Amino acid sequence: MDSASAFRVLPVTPRDIPDVLAMIEALAEYENLRHLCVATEASLHAALFGPRPAAEVLIGWEGPAPVAFALFFHNFSTFLGRKGLYLEDLFVQPSYRGRGYGRALLTQLARIAVVRDCGRFEWAVLDWNAAAIGFYESLGATLLPDWRISRVTGPALQRLAANPVPGA
Repeated sequence: MDSASAFRVLPVTPRDIPDVLAMIEALAEYENLRHLCVATEASLHAALFGPRPAAEVLIGWEGPAPVAFALFFHNFSTFLGRKGLYLEDLFVQPSYRGRGYGRALLTQLARIAVVRDCGRFEWAVLDWNAAAIGFYESLGATLLPDWRISRVTGPALQRLAANPVPGA
């Protein structure tokens, strides 16, 4: 690979938001979840650059083209008594896969986790995505078969929040 097309990983900037949103939408299409993707440039800008940023993004560039991204944030392990790093989404544009870009993003995230003294680095993967599962296992990741993700969203979240809280 020549220096003009060398892959590099950089933190997101406000001007990168349209590229990040385009890749989020491409990821939603890939996962057959486009109908759930309601993110906007404004919502991403607020989440990433507002007064209390909720997440961070690394962008992978090949030359001048944004070709990959990783969105992550800190969580906390009560058992470890330390924060962790949670990867919400990792995406490499299909035509750029197989070049080591996903591995490069995961390596950079692992370095961030180590520098920030995180007790763990974790993420979820769809059970049908055999290629991703194999890739993650090749990096030393362990799939946790006994754990399931629980999620409350939309009207169900509103109903749960409206429940009375004893003693409140």
